[in-house]
Amino acid sequence: MSASAPERILQRLDWQVVRRLDGVLQGDYESLFRGGGLDFASLREYAFGDDVRAIDWNVTARMDTPYVREYLEDREITAWFLLDLSPSVDYGTGADGRDKRAVVIDFVTTLARLLTRRGNRVGAIVGSGDGTQTIPAGSGRVQVLRLVDELLSQPRLERAPFTDLGPLLDAAHRRIRRRSLVILLSDFIGVPGWERPLELLNRRHELLAVRVVDPREVDLPDVGPVIMEDAETGEQLYVDTGNARFRALFRAAAETREATVRTALRRARVEAVTLSTEDDLVRAIIRMAMDRRRRRPVPAVPA
Repeated sequence: MSASAPERILQRLDWQVVRRLDGVLQGDYESLFRGGGLDFASLREYAFGDDVRAIDWNVTARMDTPYVREYLEDREITAWFLLDLSPSVDYGTGADGRDKRAVVIDFVTTLARLLTRRGNRVGAIVGSGDGTQTIPAGSGRVQVLRLVDELLSQPRLERAPFTDLGPLLDAAHRRIRRRSLVILLSDFIGVPGWERPLELLNRRHELLAVRVVDPREVDLPDVGPVIMEDAETGEQLYVDTGNARFRALFRAAAETREATVRTALRRARVEAVTLSTEDDLVRAIIRMAMDRRRRRPVPAVPA
């Protein structure tokens, strides 16, 4: 019997991505997944490989041996993926025709696999032009396959209203009760007004925004006259990409949109990374891990 589509995707990523990450990061996924936990759990003796920033120096001085503080997030993570699968995510010019949706599925599958191998739980809330769908959190390989199967079954909508991240963020507020790691994946192409609900979500959870992009959304190649179509409204426009002035205006408009998104994420105080259709997934995840390790301090807890 041939393997199912989710099985084939997981097998491919296990071989091409997860094995390589194991070799490079050597199991040090805490730098990627563990942020500054707020709920102090316990103290234990320092072990080789522990983050030195977690050392409790007061206890260390009294006990004459290094001790580190553990937080609830250190021991068990519940991760939720908030996924924007609106029509604009179906655009892409990556290798072998990879679009942003394919990049989202591979990224979610890889992170879910890494998390569940260590006994953590993962779930997802999927938003598209016709509402939201919740995939309850679970653990183990079966849960990863369920996630992949559900994502593959999501329809590619030909038409939809302009993307509004509000319903997706509102659904997360209602359905994610315990403090969790929340990873929002979106191209952030849509209507404004999502900054405030995103900031509120960030106060309750450890939140990471992953901006999924394609280079051709900024740099338009010279391929002569073409018909461009809005992925969400279906509006079409005949343009000449050979016109240097048009390409410059296109780039200026794209850069303005990019700057607006960056400013909004910064105002919401949300940590953000970028994932491109041209990225090597292993390198992208390693870059993300190193950035998070450098940025996130271990929180101080009163003695």
